[in-house]
Formats: sequence, C-alpha cells, structure tokens
Amino acid sequence: MPKAPIEKIGGRKLKPATLMMGHGYDPELSEGSLKPPIFLTSTFAFENAAAGKRFFEGITGKRPGGSDGLVYSRFNGPNQEILEDRLSIWDEAEDALVFSSGMSAITTVLLANVNQGDVVVHSGPLYAATETLINKILGRFGVTFLDFPAGASPSEVATMLEEAKVKAAANGGKVAIIYLESPANPTNALVDIEGVADARKQVFGDEAAPPIAIDNTFLGPLWQQPLKHGADIVIYSLTKYVGGHSDLVAGGVLGSKAHMDPIRAIRNTIGTICDPNTAWMLMRSLETLELRMTRAGENAEKVCAFLRDHPKVDGLGYLGFIESKSQQDIYDRHCSGAGSTFSLFIKGGEAEAFRFLDAMKIAKLAVSLGGTETLASLPAAMTHISVPDERRAALGITDNLVRISIGVEDPDDLIADFDQALAAV
Repeated sequence: MPKAPIEKIGGRKLKPATLMMGHGYDPELSEGSLKPPIFLTSTFAFENAAAGKRFFEGITGKRPGGSDGLVYSRFNGPNQEILEDRLSIWDEAEDALVFSSGMSAITTVLLANVNQGDVVVHSGPLYAATETLINKILGRFGVTFLDFPAGASPSEVATMLEEAKVKAAANGGKVAIIYLESPANPTNALVDIEGVADARKQVFGDEAAPPIAIDNTFLGPLWQQPLKHGADIVIYSLTKYVGGHSDLVAGGVLGSKAHMDPIRAIRNTIGTICDPNTAWMLMRSLETLELRMTRAGENAEKVCAFLRDHPKVDGLGYLGFIESKSQQDIYDRHCSGAGSTFSLFIKGGEAEAFRFLDAMKIAKLAVSLGGTETLASLPAAMTHISVPDERRAALGITDNLVRISIGVEDPDDLIADFDQALAAV
C-alpha cells in the first residue's frame, strides 16, 4: 500500500511550494526512485478479473469519480494522476484533470456541457482559438453565444443572462455554461468573478444554473484562485506558467468532482489526456513554479515602471498600474499579484509596432507567455488575426498593442533592451 501523503507537520498545514516536491508519490512503489519514473506503457495489467471489471465501472461512469485503478493510457496513468494531485493543491480544488493542450482542455469542457440549441455566455475578449471554437465550430452544431465585455458590471451580466435564457428557450435548449477569461487575452481586462456569480444567482435562483468556467492562465495559479470567488471550473494552458520553459504543450481543468466527472467522461472517449512524458515534465516544473512566477512578476513591475512614462509608449495594460476604479476593485478582491504578462501600446500603428518588435534583442519575437524567457508578439497580426477586424476593434485589440510576457532575466538588461527597441520607433 502507498504511504499516505504528508500534508501537515504538527498542526502546520504545508504550503504548496513544499508539497510540490513529493505529494502523491511514494518512492517505495518505484524501486526507491526519488523522482517518479516516466511510465511509458499503453496498458496496465489487472490483478484479477474482478479488479478489471471494477476499474472499468469507474472509467465508463457506472460508478462516478473515475477509475480507482490503472486501465489504459487514454484514460489514466501514474504520471498523469500524480500531476493532477499536485495541480489541485494550488487552487484547493477537489479534483483535477490534465490534457494534451490548453485548447483540448477548453474543447473537452465545452463538449461536456453543451448540447444542440444551447447558448454559451462568455466574456470578451477571449483567446482567438476559443472564440473560433465557440462561434464557428460549436455553431455548426446549433450552439449559439452571447458575450459581454470583461469589465461588465453584475447588472449588465444579469441582463445578458436573461437574454440568453430567452434565446435558449426559443431554440429548445438551455444556457449551458458561463465562460470567462480573466485577465482577458490580450488586453489584460479583468472579469468580476464574484459579480458574475451574483448575476447568475439573481437570474437562475434555485434553478439548475449553468456552471461558471474561467481560463485562469494569465494569473494562475499563484496570483488568482477563482474557485474561491464563485467559479466552478478553472482552466489552464499548462504550456504557460506551470510548464514555464517553452518546451511542452498541455492543459489542465480543476473543480469539484461533480463538475469534473462529465469532463473526465468526454476526455476518456475522445482521448485528450496528456502523455506521460509531458506529465513528468510538468511535475518537474511545478517544483519551481512559485520561484519563477515571483521573479517574473518582480521583473515585470520594474520594466513597466520604466515603460510607463516613456515618450513612445501610448499606454500600458498592466495590472500594477490600473487606472479604472472598477478594475482596481476587482483586482483588490480577486488578485494577489499583477502578473508578468501585459499589453504595451506603441505610439503609432502596425508599422511602429513592427519596428519595435524587430529591434528587440533579448526578448524573443514569439507567441505564448509565462516562460523563463521574455516574449513579445503583436496579437492583431498574429494570435488574433483570425478575429474579424470589426470585432478586434470593438475588443480593443489594436494594431499598436504589443503583448509582452516578462521572463526571469536580469531586469536591468530587459530595460536596456526595451529602451533601445523603442528608440527604433
């Protein structure tokens, strides 16, 4: 039998940074190996036939909660299960699931919750691929959507939910899910999670209410923990801060077992689980997550202090320098740090932004974020180019908006790089 995980010493509850070093893993089960081995196998041998039946009852949903044993690597595996145990610690979630990418996580969550005729209500902007999935792909199967701006008030969200109820009833469906992204990609606008939860209660009361799911990639899990503020499902692109080295692609979903069970059932069917090698690499990265995110956050604060008053900068979408009272209120209630990803508005348009990006020497011109290196990209011309021009304009994704993800380099070196790149504008 595996040893029970150590979660307390005396009366002291251990912090996540400590638990990342060994939670969920017993070396005695793996020849004393200090770190979990990578279990490269497609299938697992059952102790006896009765065990096989019992495990499949969990896999197929005859018993809720998933299998209580290892079956087949499309369903579960030792590396994935240890990773899921550790991921759940940061958000204090009851259950967690890992996926082959952030988008496979988002897709699986939506497929587990929507049916033909349903309406998805979401904040805006969203990551462009998420918008495409909801609008163009789910739309092919009779799913429609309504959206509200990230900074909308609870009363505005309630109005949107009321409209969605009417629309869903007319289509013979329901309001299936409230999907949020906060901070929004790439504007960094915050969504009032508590306000959305209040609006849902106001509109649905004691009815079967749609779950609130949130993409927490930009701030999580260190600087924002949405389950504590009314969200039911938290989604991550683990490619970003959790992976943190720009060398893997993965996704994660966390929440209560009641919300995870239908998502797990869809994952089992379509096979969107992450592979054992990626799970092992993510466990490696979790050990330094707090260190990396803390250093990157400190660096971003110093870089943004330099950029704030630069004559060639037209504005900053950085959570450390919020100008809106309503956005500051959300930040104060929901966030414990400003993060290290922000939007930088270059004076001018696309041509000036291109000159800035092409002149950078330390920062890499690449999409993604949350890695150890500083990255810069132009969403309107890159990650969000598939979004129609009118919608991009309405969402504030302008041709001079550069998305910056600060890494763990020396901050003074980064400032020197930004200074010389802005001189080229």
